[in-house]
Formats: sequence, structure tokens, C-alpha cells
Amino acid sequence: MGFRHEIRVRYGEVDMQRVVCNAHYLAYCDDAADLWFRTLGAALEDDVWDVMVKKAEITWDGGAGVHDLLAIDLDVSRWGNTSFDVTFIGTVDDEPVFTAIVTYVAVKTGTTETVPVPEHFRTAAS
Repeated sequence: MGFRHEIRVRYGEVDMQRVVCNAHYLAYCDDAADLWFRTLGAALEDDVWDVMVKKAEITWDGGAGVHDLLAIDLDVSRWGNTSFDVTFIGTVDDEPVFTAIVTYVAVKTGTTETVPVPEHFRTAAS
């Protein structure tokens, strides 16, 4: 079950090369994942479980410029017991801009103690 999030690129996010500065891509992924997790019923503020980023890898494929509508499609690409990977694919007008793979680890809220990914989340995201 995938999810699409769209972001209008703002002037302050574009660098001297007239494309989105690389640092913004992970922030875009974070926004997209947060909204997706919420649509799946992952109440991360309810003090049951949370996620932490273990690893993030970004491949740049093309430029998104100021005022472009950046579409980010995301889905789980790997399940583990306490972790999972989400692949993010960013496009503008169906042209590739970036691909990111982020590994999230499920933790007990407020700690770094790993916990199994809750079954209700795994089911909803599959």
C-alpha cells in the first residue's frame, strides 16, 4: 500500500545551481513519512512505540526547481523484526528527481530500546 505526498518547492530551498539543495530531500522524506504513518494509524505520540532513523541513502537523479510540484511516492521495501526500509521516489512531472531508502527502527517511546514493529502497523503498511 503506497502513499503519495506532494510538496511545492519554495524559493529558500533552492541553491545557486537553481535546484533543491540536497539537505532538503531528507526533510521532504520525513514530512512524507510522518503523514503516511498517521494515515496508517501509527499514533507515535501515544507513548507506545516510535521510530528512529538508522540509515538514509539518497540518489539524486535530476533537479527540482523553485515552485515545482515535487511528488514523493513511498512504500515499505523491506521488513525486519524491529526495523523496516521505506523507499521514497521523488518526481516532477513524472521525471525522476531523487530516490531515497530510509531504514527505520522501532523503539520504545522516549528510549533507544528496540521493540518489534507493531503488527497492526505492519498489516496496514503491507
